[in-house]
Amino acid sequence: MRMHRGAAAISAALLFALLATAQEAKLKYPVTKKVDVVDDYFGTKIADPYRWLEDDVRESKAVEEWVEAENKVTHAFLESIPQREGIKKRITDLWNYEKVSAPSKVGGKYFFYKNDGLQNQSALYVQEKLDGPSRLLLDPNTWSKDGTIALAGTALTDDAKYLAFGKAVAGSDWNTWHVLEVATGKQLDDELKWVKFSGASWSLDDKGFYYSRFPEPKTGAAFQSTNENQKLYYHELGKPQSADRLVYETPEHPKWTIGGGVSEDGKYLIISIGDGTTSRKVRIVYQTLGSPTGGPGGPPIDLIPNHDNKFNFLGNDGGLFYFQTDYQAPKNQVVAIDTKNPDKKNWKTIVGEAKDTLESTDLTGNQFICSYLQDAKSAVKVFDMAGAQVREVKLPGIGTATGFGGKRTDTETFYTFVSFTTPPTVYRYELATGTSTFLHQSKVKFDPKQYEVKQVFFKSKDGTRVPMFVAHKIGIKLDGANPTLLYGYGGFDISLTPGFSISRLQWMEMGGVFAVANLRGGGEYGDAWHRAGTKLHKQNVFDDFIAAAEYLIAEKYTNSQKIAIQGGSNGGLLVGACMTQRPELYGACLPAVGVMDMLRFQKFTAGRYWVDDYGSSDNKEEFEALIKYSPYHNLRPGVRYPATLITTADHDDRVVPGHSFKFAARLQEDQAGPAPVLIRIETKAGHGAGKPTSKAIEEVADLWAFLVKTLDFKQPTIPE
Repeated sequence: MRMHRGAAAISAALLFALLATAQEAKLKYPVTKKVDVVDDYFGTKIADPYRWLEDDVRESKAVEEWVEAENKVTHAFLESIPQREGIKKRITDLWNYEKVSAPSKVGGKYFFYKNDGLQNQSALYVQEKLDGPSRLLLDPNTWSKDGTIALAGTALTDDAKYLAFGKAVAGSDWNTWHVLEVATGKQLDDELKWVKFSGASWSLDDKGFYYSRFPEPKTGAAFQSTNENQKLYYHELGKPQSADRLVYETPEHPKWTIGGGVSEDGKYLIISIGDGTTSRKVRIVYQTLGSPTGGPGGPPIDLIPNHDNKFNFLGNDGGLFYFQTDYQAPKNQVVAIDTKNPDKKNWKTIVGEAKDTLESTDLTGNQFICSYLQDAKSAVKVFDMAGAQVREVKLPGIGTATGFGGKRTDTETFYTFVSFTTPPTVYRYELATGTSTFLHQSKVKFDPKQYEVKQVFFKSKDGTRVPMFVAHKIGIKLDGANPTLLYGYGGFDISLTPGFSISRLQWMEMGGVFAVANLRGGGEYGDAWHRAGTKLHKQNVFDDFIAAAEYLIAEKYTNSQKIAIQGGSNGGLLVGACMTQRPELYGACLPAVGVMDMLRFQKFTAGRYWVDDYGSSDNKEEFEALIKYSPYHNLRPGVRYPATLITTADHDDRVVPGHSFKFAARLQEDQAGPAPVLIRIETKAGHGAGKPTSKAIEEVADLWAFLVKTLDFKQPTIPE
């Protein structure tokens, strides 16, 4: 029987509707209760029906039960995907390679991190000679059976006699610090609690170290309450923490952050005081140490008495201090400040501002080693103490080079080079000659010659030229049908440079295209680029990301049903904002540990640090900007949202999981289309740092399986 064309169209539509209904019927979300909570922002009433999901899962039985119910639905969906086990097997195989960091030379010894392949945490080793045997010094894998206790930071004495190290449990930002005797491997009795966002800096006599800590939180509030009244202390070895000497505090400014470090010559304590945001603009105070431990010493002296600029202390020649700063240099420069004549008119420019952004500077071997960003790629130049360029470090290709640290007296330093298709490669750099010597490259089970990476530029909504890296297998067809993963961040002056990732490699191996967009809000082009993506200008970031997706579609890499967007933390906000603004543009969305409630983020843990980038709902003008893009508040009933897998963790005390919980609950309530909208809540994990290898592999397998299904990935390449 011949069917009329109109009838055929009706039948096709009916079939699609039936299939959609069947899919919806199979996927039933937990019923999430709603509460009657309404806030008044400058006369505007804002309902918050899922406020109760902000409660700490450790303290709330109701939230705990909701988490269990959501995870049950999510894992049932993911485990039903046939390709998941093959994906997990392959990512495990790829991940199983030896990872060795660049060494650091301290006290004539070399210290480095190594992971044999699938160890949950990397271990710290020491060796007397580069080509000699190494000794295991610290193995975090012995601290817990499931690998959820991680090494959070280390600090060696100048002679490498002692090692101070921090432990983080279940991914928390809270650290507990201990001390190890390097020669024997014996752990001392010292234990320092309630340390967060702080390292350690030893006095030159090995008797103790400086560190910053917060007051002990009230019972039950450690993972929710705002972090205020950070103070700088000196801990003397062998004494209890209660006996630590208070060095510096600002009680009149409880939100300010305080950190301290001892100069290489041991004569000065440099105190850096932040304004309580992540602007990194700091005041600088210094103290002349009367003895290596700082006491009695001189009084703290203001050197930079305001928060107008960024200052990163590099080193000193007596009372002549060297800083990297953005003072009168939006793309940064190196200056010398004489503490005897500190007036700005006496400051001396050593390495002036360049066309490219100066990302970091190391004062090693009496040379300034300056790492620049050239369109988000590394370029490294070396200058003498007077600021004359000595040479440019010849890097092995287009990618990212990190390292170059050391002492003023060192004759060698080390760096690691990576790119999207180049595994971590370690080099020794001879400071006198500029010679780079290959030391080690990770051996990964893939052929980099099968892949290509290029950098493209596209125009954003307002005409701004934005760079993007695109990587994929050589020879893919630009037929508009390739599954494509677009990643972004766009915030906090953080630059996205070429990096090596096993999970992204697997995505490309499966046949997918991977792209990284260098959005405004980052630091790729200096302060102006960063500021163009903050506060009242934050929409620029979302416009850039949307334009990146549109470019990939226009250039026939993919189409709107085949493109997924991904980002974490501030990048999770990015994904949340873009999917609420342009839900039809994407086939799938992967927001991770995102800031989803832009009206209340500043009320929890580290949230107040982000006000410089986001603004605050306590300010009327900024509230009016925030409410326009806040992901949680811009979800709408009756909208067909793309397939979404939200990821977070129950112990995240950076971006508290309540952000993701509330967003997921409202998204499930409002979803009008057939696409699944799920939340995957990791247990005994935090914002991401220190995540065990086993948990990371499980998460990647879930993400890629989700995309294989929801992007209708035709026959993904998954080697046996």
